[in-house]
Amino acid sequence: MKIKWPAAILLIAILINGGCKKKPQIPDNPLNGRTTAVFNPNKTYGTVTDIDGNIYKTIKIGDQVWMAENLRTTHYRNGDAIPNVTEDTIWGSLKTGAYCNYNNTEDLDTIATYGRLYNWYAVNDSRGLAPKGWHVPTITDWDRLIDYLGGDTIAGNKLKEAGDFHWVSPNESNNSSGFTALPAGGRYLFKSTNDMGFYTEYWAMPQYNTNSAPFLYLFSWNSFVYRGVNHKVNGYSVRCIKDEN
Repeated sequence: MKIKWPAAILLIAILINGGCKKKPQIPDNPLNGRTTAVFNPNKTYGTVTDIDGNIYKTIKIGDQVWMAENLRTTHYRNGDAIPNVTEDTIWGSLKTGAYCNYNNTEDLDTIATYGRLYNWYAVNDSRGLAPKGWHVPTITDWDRLIDYLGGDTIAGNKLKEAGDFHWVSPNESNNSSGFTALPAGGRYLFKSTNDMGFYTEYWAMPQYNTNSAPFLYLFSWNSFVYRGVNHKVNGYSVRCIKDEN
């Protein structure tokens, strides 16, 4: 029995559509290309894209690959939205994931440059904060990076963006690693964000205790990398590291 042409065309179309899976669409993101960060011109950077379509520079340091920009996603890896909490009292009472922009700004250049601030509940959420194939660094990940760069007393100057375009002077860093740390400030309990330009703070995994988690911080005026623990509800920057094979 012969199949008539219209039926044959329909059959072919069904087979083609059924046999090909559509790739998920990555949205165009207005933050891309707006950062004013000063990257190391002597380094070769790669890229990684998150679920929001944010494109980040990446840098290989030793045997690790890090984001060279702060995370700025507004969704978990599975597509669920991360709440944007702007009110101080609500922020200070949270026990679930949230993000904010520094001083709740909507300025695209500022967000693109400094990224967003996340509480630790977002960092630890099982839905995943980092892009696929990446994770929020553990204390061990940070230790390896700092040791590779010469230790706590000098690694800061190798991590921070060079010059005083973003960092408050004096900033004697040379960004020799290409990491390009920026002074994004933070958000604390019931206080609004403050101190952009003076320091930056990065979350680390895993938790320290029920209420506290580890973090690292860098100041504009010295070369040290400091380590500590603080309230999980605080808002800090996030740098992601690529999973090792």
